Amino acid sequence: MAGTMTPPIDHTVAVADGVATVTLARPQAYNAVTAAMLRSLQFTLGALARDPEVRALVLTGAGKAFCAGQALDDPEVFTSDGALDVARALQERYHPVLLALLSLEKPVVAAVNGVAAGAGFGLALACDLRVVAESASFTTAFVKIGLVPDSGVSYLLPRMIGYGKALELCLLSEKIDAGRADALGLCTKVVPPNRVVPEALALATSLAHAPRSLGLTKRELVRNGLGDVAAALAYEAEMQAIAAQTADAAEGIAAFRAKRAPIYRGA
Repeated sequence: MAGTMTPPIDHTVAVADGVATVTLARPQAYNAVTAAMLRSLQFTLGALARDPEVRALVLTGAGKAFCAGQALDDPEVFTSDGALDVARALQERYHPVLLALLSLEKPVVAAVNGVAAGAGFGLALACDLRVVAESASFTTAFVKIGLVPDSGVSYLLPRMIGYGKALELCLLSEKIDAGRADALGLCTKVVPPNRVVPEALALATSLAHAPRSLGLTKRELVRNGLGDVAAALAYEAEMQAIAAQTADAAEGIAAFRAKRAPIYRGA
């Protein structure tokens, strides 16, 4: 790979035949996202964007999960007094990664090998194509802990599956298996679990050898079809800042940590 990259934190990078495979590598935590991981991912994506040897990317997860969302045991998500500082986390760490995936003039294929929850769902949506294991699942997850959708979910999901179904998935926060996800239009291809990465690599390799117009087509569609993504992400962060200050959010996170059912009071 051209240029120099610092050792990635909580993910790995391998390049072969024009395709860079980026693997989230916290399998013991179902690849839950930390601040350190996001900072490192931002650097990695920037380096891969500039690398002429890389013409397509695959994003996947190590172990049983694609990405379980934000790691709620990450101290950098909280202020010094223990308050949830999710808006800052979104603006400073998530948004650069999401915008990098969406604006990259190289196709990005998600190999969804397991659960994609919350912010992990957002990462999968920010990829251009999704090869999904038959055993994988998706969930918005946010309302389960008293928060609102972020990581691009509120913006990208309705554009992919329509307003009504997107609202349903966000309000009910159900677990969506691969079959239903495919029916909703979230999957490019559904394959057996042992084929998800090979199939994603094969797809990415075919795209890596396409003409440059492929990358320009992505840029064109993102600009014309999605509009002002940055403004949408900023509004998500604004709404999340409000939600994070509620008593229900505090209860939801406390219940999640204690592995008990939350008791919400609508406050």
